[in-house]
Amino acid sequence: MESKITLGIIFGGVSSEHDISCISAKGIISNLDYSKYNVVLIGIAKDGRWFIFNDDINLLPEDKWIYSKNLVPAFISPDTSVHGLVTSRGEIIRLDVVFPVLHGKNGEDGTVQGLLQMAQIPFVGCDSTSSGVCMDKAVANAVADAFEISQAKWCAISRYEYSANADALLDSAIEKLGLPIFVKPANAGSSVGISKAHSKEELIKAMDIAFKEDKKAVLEEFIDGFEVECAVMGNNNPIAAEVGQIIAAAEFYDFDAKYNNPQSELHIPAEIPEEKRNEVKAQAVKAYKALGCEGMARVDFFVTKDDGRVLLNEINTIPGQTPISMYPKLFEAAGVPYKELINRLIGLALERGGKI
Repeated sequence: MESKITLGIIFGGVSSEHDISCISAKGIISNLDYSKYNVVLIGIAKDGRWFIFNDDINLLPEDKWIYSKNLVPAFISPDTSVHGLVTSRGEIIRLDVVFPVLHGKNGEDGTVQGLLQMAQIPFVGCDSTSSGVCMDKAVANAVADAFEISQAKWCAISRYEYSANADALLDSAIEKLGLPIFVKPANAGSSVGISKAHSKEELIKAMDIAFKEDKKAVLEEFIDGFEVECAVMGNNNPIAAEVGQIIAAAEFYDFDAKYNNPQSELHIPAEIPEEKRNEVKAQAVKAYKALGCEGMARVDFFVTKDDGRVLLNEINTIPGQTPISMYPKLFEAAGVPYKELINRLIGLALERGGKI
């Protein structure tokens, strides 16, 4: 009989998306094929402490797991001879592969991926370089421009530049992008800290909100278009799943509309012509390759209402895995059930191996 694979699942994290990560982790854990895996759950508290969690997975939502009596302090060692966890008791737990289910900063941005690469432990998803590039919207936009991938007009402003010359920078942005302008923290994730500014006064407030999340803000022209998303999976030969569409409950798809407002609608497939869906799929794979993605990513686009242009919005390298998340739903629509999807993602990690 084939021996089981020891799979580490990392959840939580020091991020504004900590709570969503815990719900995503529960989604993955609930759909694992336990005939194939020995599972080690690794929780990171909001203050950055690491634990092995060995209790009821229903404690994961609302961060109840942190009060479990079955927590053992432990961390992944960068030492290649360990190839896994070191506990506070001095025990070593070898891990064959890790699934980092960490959204946002300190998890989706290449930090944890770098640790796993040092430890030479295979892991699900993009490597540290690709994760960092995709997480930083300004860098990702610059790479997309270099590969001639169509996107909204944009500019980036650092907190330091802004503090020295705010007025001129905002006037320049309005001249380049027009109004309204979307303002986003360059590194946050899950639509945290995003504002839509209709005037210079609103733009000043929007910059303050963005700078609370990151030291760099990205400003983008408003696109009157349909918001669509495409799930992509693979290493050297990535494949695109179905294309889905979001009808946001709010004026735009912010954190609250994404996770808390039941009025936001998901349409699978997207309610755009089939040839447009095929164009989105092709552009999704092109962007995935251009930004060096491996394993998985969800690639988000706008399709303009007036002339049907397909414009890249952003790439999420650790897409949500909650019950309402698009990534698993899009692959399900393409004929890959959730349990099979997770098996494939872990298989892609093992195929790439620990020496990246």
